[in-house]
Amino acid sequence: MAEKLRCELVSWETVHELAWTLAEKVGSSGFAPDLVVAVSRGGFAPARVLCDVLGIFNLTSIRVVHYRGAAAMESAATVRYPLCIPVEGQRVLVVDDVNDTGDTLRAARLHLDSLGPAEVRTAVLQEKVMSPVRADYAAGAVVEWRWLIYPWAVVEDVGGFLRQMDPRPADVAEAGRRLRETYGLQVPAAQLARLLALIGEDDSS
Repeated sequence: MAEKLRCELVSWETVHELAWTLAEKVGSSGFAPDLVVAVSRGGFAPARVLCDVLGIFNLTSIRVVHYRGAAAMESAATVRYPLCIPVEGQRVLVVDDVNDTGDTLRAARLHLDSLGPAEVRTAVLQEKVMSPVRADYAAGAVVEWRWLIYPWAVVEDVGGFLRQMDPRPADVAEAGRRLRETYGLQVPAAQLARLLALIGEDDSS
């Protein structure tokens, strides 16, 4: 990799605080969703917490494919699994973890708009300020670009980084050092041990 990919691990505690903040922003705006649509896969956990805080029980999802790994982007964001319920005349809130390029939100909104809802709004935990497409609600702003790794993506992203290392790290200490040097990541030793064990199982299968 010619240029270092700067990354940040986002903790469960941070996710929960951001989801509460997001719910409060939606609630205080006066927008009352009839339905919350989580963008699979990153929007699942934020959408569930948001629904809990706002007292919304109608929660479903769509799958928009844009990334195939850490910062590895498909040519275009596409709706792979469309909405499977009617939404005519409903107020719909789309929830995702992060707004990076805006392509995912754009694809989700275009798909949902085509189904005849009364209104569609979008909400994310964090929004990168350089995104040309803005979410209607964002709990936090990311000013300096970095790849955000949420708890549900640690195995995929950090595990993927470890699998790409040649030679593979010999132990937890070496893995931690190389992740810090290459990606600026501070990964807890216990978590690294689990990841290395999982990679070892993959290699032996």
